[in-house]
Amino acid sequence: MKEAGVEFVQSPVDFDEEALLRAYDDPKEFVCAVARGKLQKAMERYGLDIPIVAADTVVTAGGEILRKAADEEEARAILKKQSGNKVDIVSCMIYADKGGTIEDLDVTSYTFASFDPEDLERYIQSGQWRGKAGACMVEGFCKKYIKDVQGRQSTAMGLQVEKLKEILHDRAF
Repeated sequence: MKEAGVEFVQSPVDFDEEALLRAYDDPKEFVCAVARGKLQKAMERYGLDIPIVAADTVVTAGGEILRKAADEEEARAILKKQSGNKVDIVSCMIYADKGGTIEDLDVTSYTFASFDPEDLERYIQSGQWRGKAGACMVEGFCKKYIKDVQGRQSTAMGLQVEKLKEILHDRAF
C-alpha cells in the first residue's frame, strides 16, 4: 500500500479463522467470511470514525485451502500439491466507512512448473516457508517456477491495491 501511495495504519484484530475453516469448504466463501469477521472486530474496536479495510487471502490448489504449515513435513506436502499445478490465490477485501461497505473478491492464478526436488528440500531446510499461507510466496521460492499468471500481483500479495485506490478515489471525503 505504501508503494501505491495509500496512507494507512495497520492494526491486527483478534479473530479465530480456524473456526470458520471447519464451516466452509469453498475457498471463496471462506475468505470472505474471514474478511467479514475481521471487519466486524475492527468496527467493534474503532467504530467508523475512520475508514476501515479488512482483508484475507488464501492459497488453493485443486480447490483445497492450503493454510500455513505447522512443520517441515506439512510444508513439504503443501508445496508438493502446488508443484506442476495451477494455484489460485483468493483475496477478499472489504472497505467500510460511514457511507457503507464495498466488498471485493479477486483471484490470481499461477501455473507452476514442477519444483526441483533438491531445490525444494533446500527451501524447506531454510525455514523461509514458516508463517506463509501455502508455505510459499510467489515473489520468493515459487517465482522461478511460474509458467503462467492470470491476475494481479497485488492480489497474490494479499490485497488488491488497485481496487482499493479506486474506492478511495470514489469515496474521497
